[in-house]
Amino acid sequence: MKNILLAEDDRDDSMFFEIALKELYIDSSLIVAIDGAQLMDTLEKTVPPPPSVIFLDLNMPKKSGFECLAEIRNSTKFKDIPVIIFSTSSSPQNIEKTYDLGANFYICKPRKFENLKKAILKIISLVESQTIMQPKRNEYFLKLA
Repeated sequence: MKNILLAEDDRDDSMFFEIALKELYIDSSLIVAIDGAQLMDTLEKTVPPPPSVIFLDLNMPKKSGFECLAEIRNSTKFKDIPVIIFSTSSSPQNIEKTYDLGANFYICKPRKFENLKKAILKIISLVESQTIMQPKRNEYFLKLA
């Protein structure tokens, strides 16, 4: 079973994520943190065992995704958890900054539901095959057409 942690402050986005996960029939449990502070609190309370993967929004209240990513990567307890940036922003600066902070992949939130399912499936397959390590810069930004 995959334990997925989604850090997302937009209720509609988290609802679509949850529906997509159910439609994919992935054996998983989903925990949603609605802001960065709650994400870090959830990690403190639940690790070990670590989640299989964290889908991390960048623009969240209380603590940004950038702050959370930096804390996760600087923590001996959390540093090996795969972190996928899941943001509406396709800003090259955000992509570069999150790469430098150590995120595993960057995905722009898909506008189409089918592409959301493809994004989740792609990441879960990388987690399952244990090839979720940070790729080269030119392969970091996952494009889902």
